[in-house]
Amino acid sequence: MLRKFAGCFAGLAAALPTIAFAQDNLAAVNDSGDTAWILVSSAFVLLMTLPGLGLFYGGLVRAKNFLSVLLQIGAVSAIASLLWIIAGYTLAFGDVGSGILGAGNAWMMIDLGNVRDGTSIPESAFALFQMTFAAITPALMIGAWVDRARFNWVIAFCALWGLVVYAPVAHWVWGGGWLSSQFGTLDFAGGIVVHTTAGVSALAVALLLGKRNGFPRTLMLPHAPSLTMVGAMLLWVGWFGFNGGSALTATDDASTAIINTHAAACAAALMWIAIERYAVGKPTTVGFATGAIAGLATVTPAAGFISPGAAILFGIIATGICYFAIQQVKQRWHIDDSLDVFAVHGMGGITGSLLLALFLSPSLGGTGYAPGMDMASQALGQAMGVGVVALWSAIATVILAVAVSLVFPMRVSEDEEREGLDITSHGERAWELD
Repeated sequence: MLRKFAGCFAGLAAALPTIAFAQDNLAAVNDSGDTAWILVSSAFVLLMTLPGLGLFYGGLVRAKNFLSVLLQIGAVSAIASLLWIIAGYTLAFGDVGSGILGAGNAWMMIDLGNVRDGTSIPESAFALFQMTFAAITPALMIGAWVDRARFNWVIAFCALWGLVVYAPVAHWVWGGGWLSSQFGTLDFAGGIVVHTTAGVSALAVALLLGKRNGFPRTLMLPHAPSLTMVGAMLLWVGWFGFNGGSALTATDDASTAIINTHAAACAAALMWIAIERYAVGKPTTVGFATGAIAGLATVTPAAGFISPGAAILFGIIATGICYFAIQQVKQRWHIDDSLDVFAVHGMGGITGSLLLALFLSPSLGGTGYAPGMDMASQALGQAMGVGVVALWSAIATVILAVAVSLVFPMRVSEDEEREGLDITSHGERAWELD
């Protein structure tokens, strides 16, 4: 009996290091601090979408269309979230097969792993975080068609767009798909996946819909710049979760991304009002807000890869390019991208994605290139990513928009547009001034 007990004790003693090692591994791959950070970041991104983007866009339109913007943003976010649960997540982040689409191993988010491979967070937390990205991306496009798009068409188009455009691109860049695996394309938090897709698609829809009645002859001034400023501030704060959360850890990677995010926004906002002071004589709240968003969009693809000094340069460069793009799109090309989705988000995301190849260099404070990559190959990878995604976004958007219009007309009537979508589409007024 004693011999058996001694043998069991010896076996247990031999197994103790293994048990301890297994516990250490469990602690390393299922970290409660990292998980908590991703849950908080998810809330921050949702804050960006619902109150933030709603107030930012809502303040920029005329009073008679304020509620229509809020409802479109809310409804698009809701349907995008449900479709992400049903099919979008598995299309974007399912098992990698061909590199074109994720495998159907996570329909309805069933059988998600307790811990996501390669990270220290549960896959459910990762899926939640990515769901907020899938919600805000189509909502960004709403700024291109305010005042004139029919509500039914907006919802149906954005629902399909999330599955046909957003989910495949997310797989190509973030889900182990062909752009990242074959060309080394990098996108820290969405310069390509979010801003390029939304910006290019918004431009395509603006061209299909045509101009608002009176554009560009009639000034269509923002009805509440105060709301736009508040919305921009909410977006600015929420962007800390957007970029900081993309580190997927509560470590220096996240804090560096947040520092860079804030630096780029500060530089761009100040530079924008400096340009306004020179060009029109007075700095404006709308200019400050627009500059901040341009800086945020531009630094997004690089936030976790570059130095704070580089982030300041990103913000300054963003201002020049996005300000010029607004002038070109509206004044020279006469394209009614009403709230400058392409000029700010699209051009910002594209610019930051291309600049990343240069500022990734360790000599400029970057984190360095992946094995087998250098500045030239990274520049090729970034250009390939931007070019392919822009082309796919444009082609797929045109096909989807026209197809949906066969069931739901894209545009309201001229009388409905003149009276305003709040009353004609929803039977409500945002402001009763009697």
